[in-house]
Amino acid sequence: MDSTPSKDPLHGVTLKQLLTELVAEHGWTGLAARVDIRCFRFDPSINSSLVFLRRTPWARKKVEELYVQGKAR
Repeated sequence: MDSTPSKDPLHGVTLKQLLTELVAEHGWTGLAARVDIRCFRFDPSINSSLVFLRRTPWARKKVEELYVQGKAR
C-alpha cells in the first residue's frame, strides 16, 4: 500500500472543523463578505451553516476554496 501523504489540502479536515476555523479567523461578518450566502449574514450559527453547506454543493465549494486559500498563505 502507498503510504505517501495525500496532496488534497482538505484531507482529514471535517466541514465543521473547516467552518469553525474560518469563523475564528474572519468572524461571521467577514465570512459573509467573502462568501455571500444567507446563513452567514442572518442569525449565523455553526449548525445551521453546516446543514446548508452539506445540502448546497456550490456554497460548500466556495467555503472550501476560501479555506484552502487561507492555508496556502
